[in-house]
Amino acid sequence: MSDTLLEIFTSKKDLTFSSVIIPRSANIPTNITYNRLLVILHDFAKKLADQVPASALAPGTSISISYPNSLEFTIAFLGVTFMRLIASPLNPAYTEDEFNFYLEDAKSSIIILPKGATNVKSNPAVLAAQKQGAIVVEVHWNGNSLEVDAHVPRNKSIGARRTIDAFSPRPDDVALLLHTSGTTGRPKGVLLTHLNILTSMRNIINTYELTAKDRSLVVMPLFHVHGLVCGLLSTLLSGGVAVIPQKFSASHFWQDFTDNGCNWYTAVPTIHQILLRNPPAKVPSLRFIRSCSSSLAPATLEALEKHFKAPVLEAYAMTEASHQMTSNPLPHRGFHRAGSVGIGQGVEVVILDEQGNPTELGEVCIRGKNVTKGYLNNPKATAESFTKDGFFRTGDQGKKDKDGYLILTGRIKELINRGGEKISPIELDSVMLSHPNVAEAVSFAVPDDMYGQEVHAAVVLKSDAKESEKAFERELQEYCLTKLAKFKIPKRVYVTDVMPKTATGKIQRRKICEVFFKEPAKPQAKL
Repeated sequence: MSDTLLEIFTSKKDLTFSSVIIPRSANIPTNITYNRLLVILHDFAKKLADQVPASALAPGTSISISYPNSLEFTIAFLGVTFMRLIASPLNPAYTEDEFNFYLEDAKSSIIILPKGATNVKSNPAVLAAQKQGAIVVEVHWNGNSLEVDAHVPRNKSIGARRTIDAFSPRPDDVALLLHTSGTTGRPKGVLLTHLNILTSMRNIINTYELTAKDRSLVVMPLFHVHGLVCGLLSTLLSGGVAVIPQKFSASHFWQDFTDNGCNWYTAVPTIHQILLRNPPAKVPSLRFIRSCSSSLAPATLEALEKHFKAPVLEAYAMTEASHQMTSNPLPHRGFHRAGSVGIGQGVEVVILDEQGNPTELGEVCIRGKNVTKGYLNNPKATAESFTKDGFFRTGDQGKKDKDGYLILTGRIKELINRGGEKISPIELDSVMLSHPNVAEAVSFAVPDDMYGQEVHAAVVLKSDAKESEKAFERELQEYCLTKLAKFKIPKRVYVTDVMPKTATGKIQRRKICEVFFKEPAKPQAKL
């Protein structure tokens, strides 16, 4: 074994099977075998090296990739990492200021964009690249070959070019740079090596017993660790097929799933809820459904299993762990428990207090070869994130039940502290979601003069609910009172048609608070 991402190809006996399918819902449907994909990767590397200065492709250099889910993204990511470069995927929806920040922080020499990007005068990625001095490289799959078009600024001399004879990445090479979502501050760059990522891929394959017979519909964004490591890379390492639509679409999901013989998918709860509201005419055969990146309400899990006749396995992951840390097991390997994110999967999981001592309820900490060794140019954050025994502090509060299954109770910095009473927003969300008229629910803390913090919540009602906001607020408060202590009941409930989310479908409670809560102006003192 190579202990690098190149193992996707070197570990297989038969490379004639399909690797990536771009479905009919895309502009250019494509079916690529593993052998063909490897040929295209070599072609991409040589074309890129022939058009840019060797300095832009020096091992350890960051290459940003801002592309929707596609064959192009897959080729760019694998090609970059195989060339001993660092892939830095970026959300195509970023603003110019956001692109500026990420390009500057990563010191990217190149940004890879879709064909025609430079023809749009106001393209924020291009404008940021020009400001940061990064070379724009447009790539496009035309159905037969990959077009690579580098736009090297006139003030850059191409000079010497890097020769690409063979791929030879190393296990300790940094392969991926992703930034944290910044829920508690400035985004931090997470450095993940080939060995980090490959370890997580192997853990995922073992957890779900993935084989060459499996096909996954990849609907999570590939610029995010969830879609990239679990949806795409783990599928490829197992010898399976990754079916990649350009984006998640409820109207195309089930057709793409059925047409291409898919038997599992992984997604955030938001997508599961959308699929429940848009079921297929005939439910296909699913081996399992995976849920990750956000807490899955037991009521949603129950509804998924009832409607789609498959086990729903909730997992727990984060960027710093190259994605997966824990998961509920497949039914024949144990029980899957609603409200729990399962057990450690190739990863040590402990509960520690602030001093790093074992405790029943405390911070979830992990240790394993999948865990990052630190943050980009941030030794202080790196040091603060690890215990003296080398456990990574996740920032999540949790506990284990009698069977060792992990139960998360909230982000330590997101726990609502109402007059000294610590309230888990995850617990409250789950109760609100059990109300028959609630489709989505998020609780959050707001400042309060008397208690320090007070509980508020935002909800999306199911389409057939017709109550007014005030009437439903009272109804939901009374409903929660039957299941929770009075101090946990939301003082204010906001009813909305759309719940604000990040590009990856995550909920950031801080952002929800900013959208719905307007702090009342304090009266000015009379002089």
